[in-house]
Amino acid sequence: MLALILDALATGGLYATVALGLSLVAGVMRLLNLAQGEFLVGSVYLMLVIGNHLHVAPLAAVLLTLPLVALVAYGVQRGLLQALMSHGGEAPLVATFGLSIAAQALFQVGFGTAAVTIPSDYGAAGAEVLGHPMRMVSLLAMGLGLGLTVLTHWLLTRTTYGRALRAAAEDPMAAQSLGVDVRHVFALCFALGAVLTAAGAAVVGLGFSVDPSSGMLWLLRAVAVVVIGGMGSVWGTLAAAVLLGLVEELGALLIGPEFRDVIMFGLLVAILVLRPTGLFGKALR
Repeated sequence: MLALILDALATGGLYATVALGLSLVAGVMRLLNLAQGEFLVGSVYLMLVIGNHLHVAPLAAVLLTLPLVALVAYGVQRGLLQALMSHGGEAPLVATFGLSIAAQALFQVGFGTAAVTIPSDYGAAGAEVLGHPMRMVSLLAMGLGLGLTVLTHWLLTRTTYGRALRAAAEDPMAAQSLGVDVRHVFALCFALGAVLTAAGAAVVGLGFSVDPSSGMLWLLRAVAVVVIGGMGSVWGTLAAAVLLGLVEELGALLIGPEFRDVIMFGLLVAILVLRPTGLFGKALR
């Protein structure tokens, strides 16, 4: 039972790091960013390029990648998505889908179709937790999932930017009339979502392999977590990620690991039918 709980927390932490950025953007901008998976895969490739060309450690490559990803995301939002948001929710949604397809093609041209991983001792290293052997990447996922959730909650509730962001999310016109630069606030939100995803990409790149088409797989998992937790609910995202990890690990133990995806999306469908707003959307927002 202890092993099951620890594995579920590790899986939940991983899903939380991947889904948190998507949840933030969806909750504030009412936009489901279909290119979120490509931000993750692109971040892994960027970490590899920085590490190989600058000959720096993986941690340094991650730290150098985050501001670059933020700049790209900020430019995408200000240069493309902002102009489309006034035409309704469908236009930016389709635009992010187009960005996803274009990014996959660029990844194939630039890096080939072979799967890659970030070379590091963390990928193979392990440790014992309460007598249960765990990968260091799993422990990193647990800590990062909780840490990023706490940090995001603090940013949204305790800072001037967080108050401006919540005001813009509630009523953009009213916020604009009070002096809030809504376009800038939304662009920073999109950039922050991409940075959170890039942080999750560090865990994915260290512990798993990615290829140009991997983004869709991680996007689907992130969407499942966001829908189950409640759109835009920070703590709900973490709670849903842990719940999903627990259900996955329990299902893998009882009926086999090959049914992980069936279990995940079966739970998603059940939640959509029983509670379309998500389990924690109102209580934990």
